[in-house]
Amino acid sequence: MRIAIAYPPLPSDKGVALLTQNRQFQWFSRPTYIFPVVPATAATMLKAAGHEVLFLDGIAAETTCEEFDARLAAFKPDLVVVETKTPVVKRHWRWIAGHRADYPRFALVGDHVTALPEESMRECPVDYVITGGDWDFLLANIVASAFDPSKFEPGIWYRNADGSPANTGRFRLDHDLNAAPWIDRELVHWELYAKKNGNFRRTPGTYIMAGRDCWHAKCTFCSWTTLYPKYRTRDWKNVVDEIEMLVTRYGVREIMDDSGSFPVGKWLTDFCNEMIARGLNRKVRIDCNMRFGRLSFEDYALMRRAGFRLVLFGVESANQRTLDRFVKALKVEDVEKGAKWASKAGLDVHLTFMFGHAWEDRDDVRRTVELARRLLANGCASTLQCTMTIPYPGTPLFAELKASDGLTTLDWDEYDMRRQITKTPLVPEDEIKRAISDVYRGFLQPRALWHRLTTTRNLFDFPFYYRGIRSLFGHLADFRPGKRS
Repeated sequence: MRIAIAYPPLPSDKGVALLTQNRQFQWFSRPTYIFPVVPATAATMLKAAGHEVLFLDGIAAETTCEEFDARLAAFKPDLVVVETKTPVVKRHWRWIAGHRADYPRFALVGDHVTALPEESMRECPVDYVITGGDWDFLLANIVASAFDPSKFEPGIWYRNADGSPANTGRFRLDHDLNAAPWIDRELVHWELYAKKNGNFRRTPGTYIMAGRDCWHAKCTFCSWTTLYPKYRTRDWKNVVDEIEMLVTRYGVREIMDDSGSFPVGKWLTDFCNEMIARGLNRKVRIDCNMRFGRLSFEDYALMRRAGFRLVLFGVESANQRTLDRFVKALKVEDVEKGAKWASKAGLDVHLTFMFGHAWEDRDDVRRTVELARRLLANGCASTLQCTMTIPYPGTPLFAELKASDGLTTLDWDEYDMRRQITKTPLVPEDEIKRAISDVYRGFLQPRALWHRLTTTRNLFDFPFYYRGIRSLFGHLADFRPGKRS
């Protein structure tokens, strides 16, 4: 069978779509591409099962629509699979409708269609909607069954003979992650994602996932809690083995583990000790997502010895009331303490903040701006990212705001961070965008610049800083007050 996993180009005056494997969709002024681990695993599974696979990312490959369509048509797929997200789902509906006569079957995957599967079955002529985060396993099941619904696992929507939608029930996250093959990097053109990524200080870089997805999995704004309500990990030795393969076979110099939260406890200790024992800590740098309040200074120090370079933390707000409403299970005081420990251990700390919460006033916004700028100035944060709060369908935050008439629109095209989706009666939208710009300008504080200069370690840092400066001005443009298009 011939299966295409495809990302049609999305040309837009808004910029470049940050779509693949992304929790928060955004149009970027400068291209950045995240390696899509789950789609790449799906492609590898299908190839291992003997099928012909085309992995065609028209966004990362920067192809025209005509070039993309020509390559897809030449492949003649039996099934075209498209990963989508809320701000572009209507574009994907139109794309499928426009190509309905060209290919026999289409499938949609991702957090939006997991939250609203019936919507896509109604709004476009898609054949399958695969829900949940283990859609790589479910796609393999659909193909192995030769499209026989009686053999489908739970979590799959399909059409009856008369075209009406049907489904196999709620998805179950009961697959063994260790049973998934290592990604065939050549098959999925890993080089497209190896350099244009703001996380990588050293290139080429790539992505893996030690777990799916976050061991907390309760944050009410996170769209991936829709995909992964249950946390599972691969065996730590299996992950180290894959890292060693990436270093020796592909010359990878930096690896981002994109688990929502990297495993902790004994798993983390065993992983770090094995990285050190094999000498991989001297050959590759590791980046990961983590949560404050769980690790000690000694844990961060061990991670640094094991080759970790960058640790990413979601802060979201400097106001305890907001953290509690988001079920972050985090104290504000843990942020500065944890960031200080991680940076003191020699790790680069990346922080994410969100602005535009319905209940926050000007003082709340000011406190978050001050916290972010202070962490940059005192060297506890190397980099940070700010976004506007986007309540995605399927999240508790979306349900809460919809029920209270707290949403400005239900037009999915608008959920792309270019405008405010949450009604904020206490702070105008332009003030919120100005606050985001104020945070980004914190990189230019004399103390922050001095810290960067005095902590520069080697020549790899200078190209990284150059890319960072360009990204900074891109972010300032993205969140310019009054900007809509």
